[in-house]
Order: sequence, then structure tokens, then C-alpha cells
Amino acid sequence: MVRGAARGITVPTNLSVLWSSLQQLLQEMDGASGVAVEGSFFQSLFNGLVKEGEIIGSLRAGVHWTPNVFASAQKESIDSFFSQNSFISYEVLHKLRIPQPIQFLQSRYLEGMPLVTTFVHPSMIEMLDAATEDALERSSWIDTLSILPMSFGSQDASKLLSLCPSIQQGLKSDKAKIFGESYVFSNGFIKDVYDRLEKEMETFNVSGASGTVVSDALRETKAGHDASRLTESTENVSDSSSNKQAMEKGSKKKKGKGAGNMITGPAESELDNQDRAPTKSKKNQRKGKNISSEQVAESKAAAKLVKIKEENLNIPSEDWVMKKIATLVPDFEEQGLDDPQTILRPLANYLRPMLINSWKERRKALFSENAERMKQLLDSLQKKFDESFLNMQLYEKALDLFEDDQSTSVILHRHLLRTTATAIVDMLLQNLDMHNKLKNGDEVAEPQISESISLNPGERTSIAKTFPGSLSNKALAVVEALEGKRAETFMTALRDIAEESGLLLKKLDKKLERTLLHAYQKDLVSQVSAEMDPVSLLAKVVSLIYVQVHHKALQAPGRAIAVAVSRLKDKLDDSAHKILTDYQTATVTLLALISAASGDGEDCTSDRILSKRELLENQMTALKGLVLGTSKP
Repeated sequence: MVRGAARGITVPTNLSVLWSSLQQLLQEMDGASGVAVEGSFFQSLFNGLVKEGEIIGSLRAGVHWTPNVFASAQKESIDSFFSQNSFISYEVLHKLRIPQPIQFLQSRYLEGMPLVTTFVHPSMIEMLDAATEDALERSSWIDTLSILPMSFGSQDASKLLSLCPSIQQGLKSDKAKIFGESYVFSNGFIKDVYDRLEKEMETFNVSGASGTVVSDALRETKAGHDASRLTESTENVSDSSSNKQAMEKGSKKKKGKGAGNMITGPAESELDNQDRAPTKSKKNQRKGKNISSEQVAESKAAAKLVKIKEENLNIPSEDWVMKKIATLVPDFEEQGLDDPQTILRPLANYLRPMLINSWKERRKALFSENAERMKQLLDSLQKKFDESFLNMQLYEKALDLFEDDQSTSVILHRHLLRTTATAIVDMLLQNLDMHNKLKNGDEVAEPQISESISLNPGERTSIAKTFPGSLSNKALAVVEALEGKRAETFMTALRDIAEESGLLLKKLDKKLERTLLHAYQKDLVSQVSAEMDPVSLLAKVVSLIYVQVHHKALQAPGRAIAVAVSRLKDKLDDSAHKILTDYQTATVTLLALISAASGDGEDCTSDRILSKRELLENQMTALKGLVLGTSKP
């Protein structure tokens, strides 16, 4: 019975279970009258059969029996799989009830290599080495898991790569990089991706907080060292103070006990030390926990500050780099990876610091270049602003002559705001906008022309909103003042933005006023002498008369000319004033005819226009004579 049962076993078996089955079988055969047989009896019979060689197998710990047929099949299965595939996983051996697969395989295949979850033949290394060498020679990349069997993990691939000669040499010569344990990249491929990313960085908006990156880093480093020294100093003072207090307390206590009982003093002191030790240890533990939690909090805060600073400086984020790599190298997604980020993130983490360094160097060079341009821009702006601001003050003084006429005063104020003031604001905003961009490290092209371009209200508001802080508010205020009715309000807003921008304000004193008036008069004389248009001539003559009579530089639109002419009645003799009045009346008539003309050129209006224009042309010499002295009034 024992021989038959043992020979029927084909898999590893616990003999205690077998003996229990035999005992149960005997009871079923003999019934209640059967003789009970101990398991030890079966075991002794079994041991005899094994000794005689009638049963072949191995016995471990006296009860664990592995038949030879199972061991042979086990080894044949392992040999067959390993010879066909050049690898075998430890999991397979565990299923075959081999408890120590690495030792088993190493003893059986001396040339094999143990990995983390798999045992491989050297031919597997040769195969992987050939694939990686080819990728490096082609300046490409390879996912080693894609060419290894499915059972291989990333740790297996990493260890296998470390055994490849091409990888060993590539890592040593810096021609290869391993990311994510299983991805091999050639240096040529990485350089190509980096160069393309660097070109993408040229279009990346690198404007941010003003100031050089280097100086910011130095300030942070210095602040960090100072804070570290302060913390260490505080802790040292605290520790020394605590130690001093403990020593004083201990010495007093010891002194008191020694006076009372010299024998019991040391024993009690030792007992006190033992009692105090756990308390001190717990305090230190709590202190250690507090320090640890503080360090974690500080590290999180520092990481948050770094992230905020990078966002303020518009430094490309890790996600930005990953997206750009995915766009530039579509192979990563075309490979059918379950999660492309497993390859994109390590590559982005490797390239991003180099990209940031390149960005900082370019930004630093740009700041150096922009610093000189900013200086030149401010010098030029100051000169243009001085001239415009003085002219504005000069023209503003002429408005006082019409303060008693509300309607005319509003017209003159608005005209000055729409002309001279608008030109000043457009020039100022465009120059400050360029200065702001240069200050932020932006690449700004040199303007093609030195003159400012006229802006519309929307453009002025948009530019004003790009300025930082209070400068933006004051720029918006001066833009709003252009749409007002009073030049004084505009001048106040203009002074505010000039002071905020660091521009000097030149006040119009008597000496400067005389100089500017003389230049203004000289320019008007030249314009009047050269003017050939009878309509345009009137406004220039009126302005020149106001300079000669009132010593004011009047800027009057067509709607205010009639009032301006009427106010000269007391300043001119009757004949001169009549010439001026008649010319003004004829000009108004001509403009009315032109406005009412149908445009077909066949009606009588065109004849009247031609006739009136000829009349004005005939009177031009007399009108010019009022201010040039070439003819008598």
C-alpha cells in the first residue's frame, strides 16, 4: 500500500497528508474492527523503500517528498524554456516550487546573469547591446522595454543596460544618457532636441520683473546665508542658556543633598539622573519632531517661492517643455507608449535646467544691451519732452485772453488738447512703452522713424495699461484728460506722469517765454511769406498778429477765428482791421460754398467758388502786408 501510494505521487507532497489518507482508507476498508495504524509506521515503511531504491526522489525535513519524476520534468521544463528564450523569470520557478530561484539558476547555468525579476543568458545582453549601439550611432533613442520580453520590468532593463559594453562606453564618454531606467538617448539626439527647443525659446515671452537674474540670485543667496547664520546663532544661544540653567540647577541640588547625607546623596543623584533621562529624551524627541516639521514646511515654502518667482519671470515650466518636446518629436507618441510622460518628463527635467541657463544668459545679455538703449531713449525723450512741454505752456498762456468768453474758451482749450497735447501724449506713451519693454528684457526693434506715430484713444489706453503700478494709473489719467475740456487738468496729469517717469519738468520763465515767442514769431513770418493757399493763410496771419499785439502764441481753430479777429478791433487801425475782417468773411463764404457744392462741376456754385477764391488770392498781398510790412493797409 505504501509503495503504491508513494509511486503514484508526481508532485511535491507533504507525507503527513499522505499517511492521513492511508489511515482513512484502512478504516473504510476494515470498519470498526480494523486495527489503527500510526503514521510513524507508514513513515518507517516509506523510509525503507527509499533506502532500497524502490522509490526515487528527495526527502526534505523528513516529510516533504519530491518525486524524481517531478524534479526531472521540472528541470527539463526550465532547460527547455531557458534554451529557447535565453531568459526565465523567477516567478516561473516559484510556480515550479523552487524556493530559491537565483541560487538554483546560478548553480545550473554558470554563464547566466541574475537580474531583479529575471535570469538571462549572455546572448540577451549581446542582443540589447547591438540595438543600443545602433541607436547611439544613428544619434537616436531607444526604449529597451520595447525590444525586451514582456515579463521584463524597468529595473531589469536598467540592470541589463549596465551590462552592455556600448552603454558603459557611452556613459563614460558622455555620448549616451539613460532616463527612466529603460530609455537610452544618444547625445546627438538630445543636442538636436535642445537646439530646437532653444529656438522655440526665442519666441517664448521672457518678459518679467525688472532687474538681472544674476543679481536676484546673489541677493537670494546672501539672504539665505544671513538667515542661516541668524538661525544657528539663535539656536546656539538657546542651547547654551539651557545648559547653563541645567548646570546651575544640578549643582544647587547636589550641594543641598551633600550637606544633608553624604552617603545617600550620590545614590539619590543617580536615581534623579535616571528619572530625568527619559523626560529629556522625550523633550529631544519632541524637539526633533518640531524641527523636522519646520524643515518640511520651510522646504515646501521655498519650493513655492521658487515656483512663484519662475512664474513672475515667465521661466518656461516643466509642462511647457514637455509639450514642446512632444510637438517637436512626435515619435514619442507614435511609439504607442501607454503614458508618454514616462519618457517626456525625465527628458524635460534634464533639458529644462540647460534651457533656463541659456534663457538667463540671453536675458542677461539683453539687459546689458537694453541698458544702453534705455539711457539713449531717456536722453532723447527728455529733449523732446522739454521742447513739447515748454510749447504747451506757451500756448496755454494765450488761453487767458478768452477766459471771459466761455464758449470760445472751450473751443480753444479743446483745440489745444486735440493738437499739441495729443502729440505730446502719443510721443510720451510710445517712448515709455519702449522703455518699459527694454527694462523688462524684451527684444525691441529699433524704430524706423524718429517721429511718433499718431495713436487712437483705444491704443493709448492699451499702452497705458501695460505700465507697472502707479505709472499705469497716471498714464490712464493723462489719456483721460485729453478727452476733457480744460488744458489745466491735462497739464496737472502730464506733470504727474512725467514725475513718475523720472522726467524733469522745465518751467517756462520770462526769459524762456521771450525766446520761444521770438522763435515762434520768426517761424510764423516764414510760413506767412511762403503760404500760397488763401484759406490757410488767415489763421497764420491772425496768430502772428496776436504775437505782435498781445505777445501770446495763440493756437486757434477755424471756428474761433471770427472771435479772434473781432477782438483785434481795438488793437488795429480801422483800415487794417477792415482788411482782416473782409478777408475772414470771404474765407467763411468760400468754405461754405465748397461745403455746399454738389461736386458735378456744372452748377453755378463752382463759378462762385472760383470767383471767391480769386478774390481772396487778390487780397493775400494786403493781408500779408498787415504782419510783414510789405504793403500798407
